[in-house]
Amino acid sequence: MTTPPLLQLQQAQAARDVNTASLCRIGQETVQDIVLRTMEIFQLLRNMQLPNGVTYNPNTHGDRLGKLQEHLRMLSVLFRKLRLVYDKCNENCSGMDPIPPEQLIPFMEDDGSKHEERSAGHSRPATEERREILEVNKKLKQKNQQLKQIMDQLRKLIWEINAMLAVRS
Repeated sequence: MTTPPLLQLQQAQAARDVNTASLCRIGQETVQDIVLRTMEIFQLLRNMQLPNGVTYNPNTHGDRLGKLQEHLRMLSVLFRKLRLVYDKCNENCSGMDPIPPEQLIPFMEDDGSKHEERSAGHSRPATEERREILEVNKKLKQKNQQLKQIMDQLRKLIWEINAMLAVRS
């Protein structure tokens, strides 16, 4: 059965228009399949009896060997697929300018001026927000320390009251 030329053209165009995010998802699924197949291979190897003179069923051994070879063949197919996806992603991203991670992630450094010069104001709101959070945390720790001191004083006072009541009775 042959497909019409228009349908073939549409399929070829759809294959070319796959975006990088879809390729990454396909790559992730392929890696998951590779891991699953590898786990199945190890399971088969664990259950396989070695032909070391011990009585074994040649049919069972042949079946397991066939399954193992099939898994290994599928594993090599999956690795080829992963390589194709990787190459296509690199091809799609080759024209992009790499963005340094310092601009994507607001780092917390000892010398904050160095970071601010590098990022050229891209993460100032995040830096200010982080500074506010640190100040609030510092105040919270101070309040917790004060509450701890008050609880210790109350504990000591209750201990003294109980001691006096014990002496009185």
